[in-house]
Amino acid sequence: MAINLQKGQKIDIGLSKMTVGLGWNPNEGTGYDFDLDVSAIMIDANRLVPQDEFFVFYNNVDSPEQSVHHTGDDPTGGNSAGGDDESIMVDLTRVDARIQEILFVVTIHEAQARRQNFGQVRDSYIRILDDQTGSEVCKYELGEDFSIETAIEFGRLYKRGGAWKFEASGVGYKEDLAFFLGKYFKGQIIK
Repeated sequence: MAINLQKGQKIDIGLSKMTVGLGWNPNEGTGYDFDLDVSAIMIDANRLVPQDEFFVFYNNVDSPEQSVHHTGDDPTGGNSAGGDDESIMVDLTRVDARIQEILFVVTIHEAQARRQNFGQVRDSYIRILDDQTGSEVCKYELGEDFSIETAIEFGRLYKRGGAWKFEASGVGYKEDLAFFLGKYFKGQIIK
């Protein structure tokens, strides 16, 4: 039976292979299509990305050790038919030993130019599926009104005492994807 999480709630994940699915529905009549993008930011004990390949998103779909895989960009949110809009597959047995945390963030592409924010999005959630059984382990529905935010840290996997746990974060920012790269990566970005 799946656990419905509240903001800030933490659980022992108890899985090694999982799919992190995220979904949302833009409100009708808001103009442009909503292009929401999920990213996985793999950070070390210093709360930094060790190298840029550990920043997994639509332009870098695999982490260097193949532990995190982005299944592809859905630029309109139309691919889900009621299910997950974008997914990231995680194999915790393959995660680089330096990595202590994997943040899952969703940003609105070109939010400022399109005058879009999460207040115009409904039914947003993050969920974890057991890859072995296909069953939903836990789900966090974003219930708060993020009327000015353009990026949300939905949740995070983190290592404590050798075991992986999951926390429903629900932290909003009025920022874009570059903000997270600047916050967690201090190396040179090669384009």
